[in-house]
Amino acid sequence: MLRPDAAFRSGAAFDAIADDIALPTGGAGKGDFAALMRDVKQEVTDFIENGGGDSDAVMGLDAAARAYLARQGMAPAAEPEPASAGIQQDGLPADSRAFLDAIAPLAAETGRRLGVSPDILAAQAALESGWGQRPIRQSDGRDTHNLFGIKAGGAWQGGSASIATTEYEGGAKLSRTERFRSYTNPGEAFRDFGRLLLDNPRYKGALNTGNDVAAYARGLTQGGYATDPQYGAKLARIAARLQSGD
Repeated sequence: MLRPDAAFRSGAAFDAIADDIALPTGGAGKGDFAALMRDVKQEVTDFIENGGGDSDAVMGLDAAARAYLARQGMAPAAEPEPASAGIQQDGLPADSRAFLDAIAPLAAETGRRLGVSPDILAAQAALESGWGQRPIRQSDGRDTHNLFGIKAGGAWQGGSASIATTEYEGGAKLSRTERFRSYTNPGEAFRDFGRLLLDNPRYKGALNTGNDVAAYARGLTQGGYATDPQYGAKLARIAARLQSGD
């Protein structure tokens, strides 16, 4: 469980994180390591200043930042990666990279329709699905392929799945059971998401925002897409990693 009220140890105490991180391989030296430490410290500082968050917020952090927060009792410890998973040159675990590669053509197609960078849409799918590792499932375990967390309202004619979820009302975090749309494949999820944004005037502010993830997130939140007050910040953090190639 997250503990956003825990004291944040800055300065020299923070530097202890270096003890648990090996120097990068492939010719990287002390300069690269120092830059990594600066990035990690900034991520942790931003996380604390924003009041922590749920598991989605943690997923948006660099692996080193997640490790530091876990040691402070401020985030759940990450499950160990299988030895065969490995870390790719872009710094992502192999399963995360495989997820992004699988949805890349869908993100590109939908991005063209919406006027939004494919990297931003891929980041949103990663945020909503836990990089494809925490999908919304039917009661029998089947994947709904709902990559964007779209709920099944009264007008929805397709399949659905009811699961426990977290919502925010007036800043308060509440747990409730909601119905979510179910698709037969990820392509359906992307196409339905595109239609949702194009056909609903509430989301016009998110359209044609290109690479501007802040403008895109602002358009979504103003339209009421998500109740999490940190949704935009989480999305921006993941998108920044994808756009930078880190």
